[in-house]
Amino acid sequence: MAKAEVPVVVGSVGELMDLLRGGDGDGGHGLRVAALLRRSHPFDKELQVAGLLIDHPAEAIRPLLGERVARLVRLHGPGASAPGRGSDPDAESLGHAAEAGRSAGLDAGVLEDWRPVLELVAAGAYGRTA
Repeated sequence: MAKAEVPVVVGSVGELMDLLRGGDGDGGHGLRVAALLRRSHPFDKELQVAGLLIDHPAEAIRPLLGERVARLVRLHGPGASAPGRGSDPDAESLGHAAEAGRSAGLDAGVLEDWRPVLELVAAGAYGRTA
């Protein structure tokens, strides 16, 4: 069976959850990155969500989750290059968590735990300016 294509734009949290489940089944790397960011930046839900989505195309999630999440994912996601990070402390934190999240031994919880956070970020509850 062919791998499902990534939608051009993710229109709902339900579609986003399907996309996350379709990758490696449990969120894998992104789930570990988000868990690390939850510990190091407990009040920055947008940064945590960017970690969860680090392995997905930024432009697919921008309309749903906003410019800041998309920008952070764009800096570290597929096809990103390190020089684009600049001196952004959030981007640096995401980069460090992405590297640390490559360790498969980290207990990162389950993907479904992130649904309420995704819904709140999508609703703009944690919105910050880029």
